[in-house]
Amino acid sequence: MIRKRSLKMRSIKMLVLDEADEMLNIGLKDQIYNVYRYLPAITQVVLISATLPDEIWEMTSKFMVDPIKILVKKDEMTLEGIKQFFVLVEKEEWKLDTLLDLYERMTIRQAVIFCNTKRKVDWLTKKMKEADFTVSSMHGDMPHKMREAIMNQFRSAQTRVLIATDIWARGLDVQQVSLVINYDVPTNKESYIHRIGRSGRFGRKGVAITFVKNNDIDNMLEIEKHYSTQIKEIPMNLDDLI
Repeated sequence: MIRKRSLKMRSIKMLVLDEADEMLNIGLKDQIYNVYRYLPAITQVVLISATLPDEIWEMTSKFMVDPIKILVKKDEMTLEGIKQFFVLVEKEEWKLDTLLDLYERMTIRQAVIFCNTKRKVDWLTKKMKEADFTVSSMHGDMPHKMREAIMNQFRSAQTRVLIATDIWARGLDVQQVSLVINYDVPTNKESYIHRIGRSGRFGRKGVAITFVKNNDIDNMLEIEKHYSTQIKEIPMNLDDLI
């Protein structure tokens, strides 16, 4: 649109990059820089994100001049009201039985289950439906209209369980969500806070449960240290958990 002169750049006063770390991390750096080159020199550039890793800060030197940084302390980022637990699962193939066991023992209004890959989302959705659970799923390979329809079903509680990749972890809010399950430990520590925040938005109470294999322990310790938080082993009595 810019190259075809359909978009008049001279009148743009502000360029806002929301979820900046994700946008710069998924290969859009060159495109964003190309847009930036067409902006008037006086245009204000704003980067917004709940997390901005060091490597992203280095990239911003291309887009910003003497920026003002407004930062939240790490120890304020773990949301109050969210109980955080982990379940030790020795083998990948035991995760499904562990998940089904949790659902038998807990009363859940609505929940989101996060997987690290689209293939895992599709596989787990199939297995949950075979176990007679009404679930929906969402990931980046689905058309926008389909994702919108799935979100409307979930918001209206037509489905109580949504299985998703990290595409759902940012910026979306469903008030009824009381439980987040990390079927996979997130691949980076920044994703953890985005995921568990789904169950405790705007001061609401919630529970986050992460399935941890032996080779995930170091990642979980790093998450605890990064957010100055404590993730406890899940108690035997789950009656009062939610």
